[in-house]
Amino acid sequence: MMKTLPTHGRYEHSAITNRAHFQWPNQSRLAVYFALGLEHYAFGEGMTENLVSDMPHPDVLNTSWREYGNRVGAWRILQYFAEVGMPLSILLNSAVCEHAPDLVDAARLAGCEFIAHGYSNSDTLAGMSEATESVYVQSVALQMAAAIGTRPLGWASPWIAETLRTPDILSENGYSYVLDWCMDDQPVWLKTRDRPILSIPYSQEINDSSTIVGRRSSATDFAAMIIDQFDEMRETPGDEPLVMSVILHSFISGQPFRLRALRRAVEHISKHASTLWITRPGVIAQHYAEHVPPG
Repeated sequence: MMKTLPTHGRYEHSAITNRAHFQWPNQSRLAVYFALGLEHYAFGEGMTENLVSDMPHPDVLNTSWREYGNRVGAWRILQYFAEVGMPLSILLNSAVCEHAPDLVDAARLAGCEFIAHGYSNSDTLAGMSEATESVYVQSVALQMAAAIGTRPLGWASPWIAETLRTPDILSENGYSYVLDWCMDDQPVWLKTRDRPILSIPYSQEINDSSTIVGRRSSATDFAAMIIDQFDEMRETPGDEPLVMSVILHSFISGQPFRLRALRRAVEHISKHASTLWITRPGVIAQHYAEHVPPG
């Protein structure tokens, strides 16, 4: 007899062509959101995002490259999205509230949605005990609430790394949606031991980190990927409402030459704005929960 394969048990298989019917506002076929990571790293320890690998310590090159994001790159991206009137969501390491409070204030004044992204991107949930993880996700929410004035409802784990209990712990600590899971183009309810938590599509492909740093693709390649993803999803036969996400990082897409390429992709999407729902993850989560409650 064949042994049953292990499973995470968070959701069942479901073909996108055979689901409960719902619609996005204005009967739009495609919901689009842009999310910008504002991150802070410990110097010389923990996890890192590196432009140049195998640098000796102290790693001044990669440290200062990352810090460019909060000093310059994020401001450039915030200004651009404000100019074009495009909603922008923030994936926030709550340590940024300590190290760059002016940047957090600027994003708040710009009307950005804030999504909890851990304390620091030097952190990882992997290997945490359940008690430690629970305190961690709660402390991030409290720090963000104190700085921003509202508690975050969404969570994106640093490095998209979870423990086996992360969805349970998030649900029990007041989070209503998570961006860690990339298995679908629609929201999906995840089972937990408390109340279900909603998974909102988050792209590991249309993501400047995995594309530019991971695959060593160019900014022009990344812009073309955004355009191709958008055109294909917009023109896909059928009537299933879809979600497209574009994930940015301040120290990557905030570089001038990369923002120049990104502009071309945003301008292409903007030409079709009347047929789209350009929004934020939290609004998507709220709309979906109202129209497709957990079964």
